[in-house]
Amino acid sequence: MTKQHLPQTNRPIRTAWIFLKLLFSHLVGIAKTVVVSIASALDSWLLDSRKALYGIAVTRMLLGLSALGLLLSNYSTRLYSFGSGSVWNGEVIEPKSDFPKIWLFSLFHRAITNDYTYSLLYIALIALAVLVIVGWRTRIVLPAFLVMWVSFIEANDMLGDQGDNMFRIAVLIMLFMDTSRRWSFDAKRRDKQKSSADQSVPGQLGNLLHNLGLVALTAQVCFVYASGALYKAGGAPWSGGYAVYNPLQTERFGTWPVLSDFVTSWGPMVAVATWGSIIIQFAFVFLLLTRPTRIIGLIGILSFHIGIAVLMGLPWFSLTMVAIDSIFIRDRTWKGMSARVQHLALKARTLASGAASREI
Repeated sequence: MTKQHLPQTNRPIRTAWIFLKLLFSHLVGIAKTVVVSIASALDSWLLDSRKALYGIAVTRMLLGLSALGLLLSNYSTRLYSFGSGSVWNGEVIEPKSDFPKIWLFSLFHRAITNDYTYSLLYIALIALAVLVIVGWRTRIVLPAFLVMWVSFIEANDMLGDQGDNMFRIAVLIMLFMDTSRRWSFDAKRRDKQKSSADQSVPGQLGNLLHNLGLVALTAQVCFVYASGALYKAGGAPWSGGYAVYNPLQTERFGTWPVLSDFVTSWGPMVAVATWGSIIIQFAFVFLLLTRPTRIIGLIGILSFHIGIAVLMGLPWFSLTMVAIDSIFIRDRTWKGMSARVQHLALKARTLASGAASREI
């Protein structure tokens, strides 16, 4: 039977079938175009250049500053808190952490009963923290710093906090990233040896590792915030809106009793702080999706960490988290802030030189 002899009742079915075939073919074409566009954009994002170079430079400096702050603030009591004075806790004989049992991370543990060796290692770690901050030979210094830092922190498990985990995970990821391309001595040295290495095969591999590290760091911090919010939401003190009150009224975390009393004196303020902490942590990953909401999220999480640092006396933990959050601020914003600071410094120097000239 030819097409001309098809019964009239089959024509609508045939027309619908042809329409569906055309529609399917069109949708497949659109899907292919979308997939190719996404793959091309992803390929370009991963390989063409290294992202968030200013943000990761700030992360490097603040993590170094956090380590330096902890080491210097405990320098006078280093032997009592971390060294031979802490032998009574039993960790010298049987460490609670597995790291001291690993040769690479057992340096501080093996030296814990020798005060002179321990002090030398402590000072060497301070020096490494300074080198991390200024970005000198970062490719060599950062791995050495990570090994010594883990060795130091894990030698006495009693004095650690959750910031230690994020610190070492962040530094471990940063080993694969270009953390000293900006604002470092390494950057100044590179400027004298300018090249177009980013577009070469090794350069693209470096771009890939750097950008994947950025993705891993972002995923890690978002996971920590989201899981922390969900954990808190399941607890009665948090869902009841009074969880902030409890630690601030203890001797251990109520660093400033007068300030703690002031903050917790009004019930609604306690409830807002409690529920606000859960909301900002849970919503943080979603707030990163657009620029206006990202600003809100960053201000919220920064306020959250400042509150912990000041009210609960955990400055180094808070500084660690703020350091990692720095990657979410655009390079353009960091450059703008840098330019304003340089302008203010130049203005201050001009005023100072003018005042000095008038005195002469």
